[in-house]
Amino acid sequence: MIARLGVVMLETRFPRPRGDIGNAATFAFPVRYRTVRGASPRRVVVERDRALLAPFIDAARALERDGVAAVTTSCGFLALFQEEMAAALAVPVWTSSLLLVAEIEAGWRDGRRVGVVTADAASLTADHLRAVGACADTPLEGLALDSRFRTTVLEDRAELDIDEAERATVAAAQRLIARHPEVTTIVLECTNMPPYADAVRSATGLPVHDITTLVNARLAAATTNRSTP
Repeated sequence: MIARLGVVMLETRFPRPRGDIGNAATFAFPVRYRTVRGASPRRVVVERDRALLAPFIDAARALERDGVAAVTTSCGFLALFQEEMAAALAVPVWTSSLLLVAEIEAGWRDGRRVGVVTADAASLTADHLRAVGACADTPLEGLALDSRFRTTVLEDRAELDIDEAERATVAAAQRLIARHPEVTTIVLECTNMPPYADAVRSATGLPVHDITTLVNARLAAATTNRSTP
């Protein structure tokens, strides 16, 4: 059986270049999408609307019925729903790249930290981090408030300046490591940031992870384990 990924999507209109979770060409395997109507970036990121939990679970269950091997989402802030969504499905559920923070730090005892670059630092709280087992004091840095990339994502604008988005993501990563020299690995929270991960690696010299690196690694492991007698 071909391993397939199911992605529960927010309802958005902004462009999704290759590398974005919402672009099927990002992955080397078939991907199935299901959109939660009315789930705007503002409702998920800023308002933390718990009324969206049931529709997200319904969409994830529909993807499971379609035969996907695992389910992820199109917004890292859905880390808040990780426990409930995972409990509702029989297949693995990875709501957010923030799941990587605790996983990476687990073997460290020397003061190194994983730092997070997020679309909106004001909205990413200790609750999101604790929901995926990460430390509440995880170093964070958000996109600049005047970034057009931030505006496009949070306000769901129809146009995306890819060059500006790359610059804004790199600048946030550079601010992160300048303010937190203990950061030796970066996780990009936003599922729209993976197209710029290579630029962040080049600018910082650090390992950079995102929702696509999480999915590729975990889906490969899940399907390997399933096929092992």
